[in-house]
Amino acid sequence: MKKTAVRSAPAPRRKAGATVPGTPGKAAAKSASSPLPKPLGRRSAGQGDTRGAILQAAMREFARGGYDGARIDRISKAARANDRMIYYYFGSKEQLFIEALEAIYAELGAAESALELDLSQPVAALEAVVRFTLDYYRNHPEMIALLNNENLRSGADVAKSRKVRSLSSPLTSLLERILASGAAQGLFRRDMRSQDLYIAIAALHYFYVSNRYTLSRFLGTDLMGAAALAHWSDFAVDMVLRTVRAGPALSKSKAAPPKLASPKAASPKAAPRRRGAAVSAPAKASPPPARHRSK
Repeated sequence: MKKTAVRSAPAPRRKAGATVPGTPGKAAAKSASSPLPKPLGRRSAGQGDTRGAILQAAMREFARGGYDGARIDRISKAARANDRMIYYYFGSKEQLFIEALEAIYAELGAAESALELDLSQPVAALEAVVRFTLDYYRNHPEMIALLNNENLRSGADVAKSRKVRSLSSPLTSLLERILASGAAQGLFRRDMRSQDLYIAIAALHYFYVSNRYTLSRFLGTDLMGAAALAHWSDFAVDMVLRTVRAGPALSKSKAAPPKLASPKAASPKAAPRRRGAAVSAPAKASPPPARHRSK
């Protein structure tokens, strides 16, 4: 019996570039080997994150070792970046330090602006600012360390900043509005300047926090304990409110230097002698009258 060969149906002809379902073609292989495209805006957001991370790491490093002791490689490692990125974003170590100083002032201003104050109640508003300042200094030791280091450098870097001067305006303007409200209600003095008040509040708390270690040893008490901090906060509020309250000033001095009283009356000054004038001989004293003996 003759066998007949069974022919299979011819496979359908494929177009060029087509692939059989279930088998990877050239296009699929190419897409699998190349990374997926990043969504729009992803790169700019990543750059902002990297720059911010470098700045935060720099603030900690400068606070720890000061300007001279800070190292770029430690900053890049802490920020999970590299040295090249630091110089790309900031240009130099000095500019990075300047922007770190600007950042601490900006963060302080932003935190103070976020306070919910009722300016119609100036006493309570001023008390809140005084207490806030102590808490902020205490919770941001890197700011104290950075400012201490910059003052040791005589402010050489902050003088080159174009932003620092404008960053002080929100801080002083808030106090100015509080003082104006208090003066309008007859509660605060009208001659109190917001700049003077800002320096006074900052001085009270800056000195306390920046010298906490030496003062604690010197005075024999833990100034950072809860009871000590609560006491100092109350003390600072009382001192500031006594300073701004309405009434005659205790000191009438207008920044004029005090006149020192001489223990002896000053002798009158002799008239200046003309150059080349002859010096006259002193007059001889007349002899005392002769005494007559009584007979």
